[in-house]
Amino acid sequence: MDAASDFLLRHPWLALLLQCGLAVLIGLALHAVTDRIARRLAARYDVAERIVVRTRGPAQLLLLLLFVHLSLADAAIPLGLLTGLRHLLSIAIVLVVTLFAVRFISAIADVIEGRHPMTGADNLRARSVQTQVRVLARTAMFIVGLLGVGSVLMTFPNVRQIGASLLASAGLAGIIAGLAARPVLGNLIAGLQIALTQPIRVDDVVIVENEWGRIEEITATYVVVRIWDQRRLVVPLEHFILNPFQNWTRTTSDLLGAVYLWVDYRVPVEPLRERLREILDESPEWDRRVCVLQVTDMTDRAMQLRCLMSTQNAGAAWDLRCKVREQMVAYLQKVSPEWLPQIRTRLLDSARDDDGASAGPSRPRMDAYTEAPAP
Repeated sequence: MDAASDFLLRHPWLALLLQCGLAVLIGLALHAVTDRIARRLAARYDVAERIVVRTRGPAQLLLLLLFVHLSLADAAIPLGLLTGLRHLLSIAIVLVVTLFAVRFISAIADVIEGRHPMTGADNLRARSVQTQVRVLARTAMFIVGLLGVGSVLMTFPNVRQIGASLLASAGLAGIIAGLAARPVLGNLIAGLQIALTQPIRVDDVVIVENEWGRIEEITATYVVVRIWDQRRLVVPLEHFILNPFQNWTRTTSDLLGAVYLWVDYRVPVEPLRERLREILDESPEWDRRVCVLQVTDMTDRAMQLRCLMSTQNAGAAWDLRCKVREQMVAYLQKVSPEWLPQIRTRLLDSARDDDGASAGPSRPRMDAYTEAPAP
């Protein structure tokens, strides 16, 4: 033993490696025992099981770093190097703790989202819960990450001195920091407002910047809208708080779709109304709530018909409107093409004088009505 001690005293770096190796082995053994116990205790609960699974890696790494940090307490190496190693280990421990907290929040959010799937037809409650969970979880992750980075920076003495200097001039520093961080803080506050008041939810159908799409993702600073042609519109969170927009599924996903037709005045409305009912009866997109055909406008040469129908969601409304538009026009063309808007003309005999007597060869004149309005 004395020979081994003397050998280690003459080779301090080898002694340090042996100490660190022993600390790692102890940490691995302790984590194996605690992880097995934790998995058995958490097997009955979804939340606990998900937390154990998601935090297993950070927990193991945290134990190893703590034991290695403790093993350096009596290391026989130069003080400057020892201080540097302990500083690096402290930074690593702070970062791992931050990662552990982020994984912990993510595990809880995953369990809540899993309990509220959006696969059902009436998924308003699920979309509401998932929106709140995603926004609040990502906001919490952002705050945890910010605190972790701040804690790492505060381990450097120079940074602490800078912080003290800034606190001495807190007024000016606060103004500058507020102006610089206004977009970030504004979006962060907007995210909290959206999570609590929920003007939008995940999978909501919205019209933003004259684009129709669905809310695909809500982060801590922006919203991703999936446009109908598979493009992605990235919008800051503040936009939904400061600007008006359309939300087609705010309270329910049910919608009314309208199709407008311009037809001639000779068209009997009742056969078209019956044809609309037949088209809707054959369409799976129709939810059998509303089926209306009305004359909604007139011009000097045509009248406007509005076909109103109900569907369960925006996608079905679009498909049903296209189907009704196509089949109604085909019906008009097949049954009576003259029912479509027409330009009427008449021939006038302009070769007679005011007394009605013939004044020479007749010359017909053509008068026409105004052009038909565009459907």
